[in-house]
Amino acid sequence: MDKLDLRKEHKVLYNAKAKPSVVEVPDLNYIMIDGMGDPNTSEEFMEAMEALYGASYTLKFSFKKEKEMDWTVMGLEGLWWADDMGDFIALNKGKWKWTMMIMQPGFVMEKDLLDAKKRLEEKKGNPAIAKLRMERYNEGLSAQIMHIGPFSTEGPTIRTLHGFIVSQGGSLSGKHHEIYLSDPRKVPEDRWRTIIRQPFSKV
Repeated sequence: MDKLDLRKEHKVLYNAKAKPSVVEVPDLNYIMIDGMGDPNTSEEFMEAMEALYGASYTLKFSFKKEKEMDWTVMGLEGLWWADDMGDFIALNKGKWKWTMMIMQPGFVMEKDLLDAKKRLEEKKGNPAIAKLRMERYNEGLSAQIMHIGPFSTEGPTIRTLHGFIVSQGGSLSGKHHEIYLSDPRKVPEDRWRTIIRQPFSKV
């Protein structure tokens, strides 16, 4: 049985460098969940993570067993914003809003997620499971950059990315997107690798 590797299939999108670059992001398939609050202290955020990974692995194993189709489960990604972007910039994390998501193969459908949610709900009493949804997400024209280090030091990297977009004759559109390539449980925070992506439009 061949194993699909979505990261290799979309290699350009998951191999950012320390200098910004322009990418065209196609329509991609995700399990998503929305929430609000400081990700470091929010119980809602922890429940969302458990539900996301639980559904992703439930889908993988059910497809492998029932349809002889297999893939490598992708890593976590997040969209971040605030109603008042001043709160976002000032790191008022209690007012941050987020959509956490994990990419799925294009053939995984909403009905498959519904089946996975039912299986999970039978095993776990996690209220976040009911909030999971399947969504196609299309960022289109975007710029991205690799950040090395803890999330708290992303500021200069983000400013470099935004400056690059302006130099390309663009204006920011869409949401701040982070792609987490390192496992914080195994990698020291000074070596964490995070792709920061920002959609933009030509002025």
